[in-house]
Amino acid sequence: MGEQSIFQQVQDTCIYLRERLPIELRKPRFAIICGSGLGGLAASVNKSPRAEFEYGSIPHFPISTVPGHVGKLVFGTLGADIPGVLMVGRSHYYEGHTVDRITFPVRLFKLLGIEMIVVTNASGALNPEYKVGDIVVLNDHIFLAGLAGTHPLRGPNEGEFGVRFPSLSDAYDIGLRRTTHHAWGKVIAAENKRRLHEGVYAFVGGPSYETRAECRLLRQLGADLVGMSTVPEIIVARHCGIKVLALSLVTNNAVLAPVPRGDDRLLQGSTAGELDTIVEEGKATHEEVLEAGRLAAVDMQQALVDIFATTDN
Repeated sequence: MGEQSIFQQVQDTCIYLRERLPIELRKPRFAIICGSGLGGLAASVNKSPRAEFEYGSIPHFPISTVPGHVGKLVFGTLGADIPGVLMVGRSHYYEGHTVDRITFPVRLFKLLGIEMIVVTNASGALNPEYKVGDIVVLNDHIFLAGLAGTHPLRGPNEGEFGVRFPSLSDAYDIGLRRTTHHAWGKVIAAENKRRLHEGVYAFVGGPSYETRAECRLLRQLGADLVGMSTVPEIIVARHCGIKVLALSLVTNNAVLAPVPRGDDRLLQGSTAGELDTIVEEGKATHEEVLEAGRLAAVDMQQALVDIFATTDN
């Protein structure tokens, strides 16, 4: 027998899950992809009915190896008993997966009957107006890897999912973006300093964080945020005809200032310790990403419950 197509693999996975799900969860209507540190969003799912599957137990499913990405599908209901599924953790291109492999779950959502996907992530802010802890509703993206040919739709078109040449000029659903702004104003207390913005996200391959020069380049191209996920998932979701809402949590402010020069006269008398302090300023760490995600998960959870209640009406 020849190698299975992506569609056949997704069919296998869909059958596997439906055979093990309670009947009221077999036709989920929404999916949430939880980014770094945002696994706490699973708390928004009602305790019953509920079913969980470790990624390693699901046929063909890509496995995440990144700290902060637990690696399980959580099926359940949200708000007014709307059935859905949460991906608690995702796989990334930098882990060695191909871009079509990391988007396998999105194609699975298509066959499960998902109508809407909420994609969340942690990102670095290129826009100087953004602060750590702010949340940004994505309205566009920059996918340099895709422009260069590393694209999740490359190869023979899987017509069961969508057309050969999908349009992405309106990839991020304006109705869902509008609903998110309304929900945020309703559920987030006035004294809460976490702000909501809209902006453009730039995808980079990782796993290294961006250099200062790379950050300046992306900012000049029009990006407000930079991160290592989300865009391939968005592209495949739109190819599949699924509506998309993407929320990005700012976990650090990218350093755009040029790296200090070795011939700077002001640094000639600095000690080694002082030089280390200057260079370390603003450097991103995965630990701060996880902590910011933990603190933001509650606010995101409140907003999402209201969003789903609104879109269900």
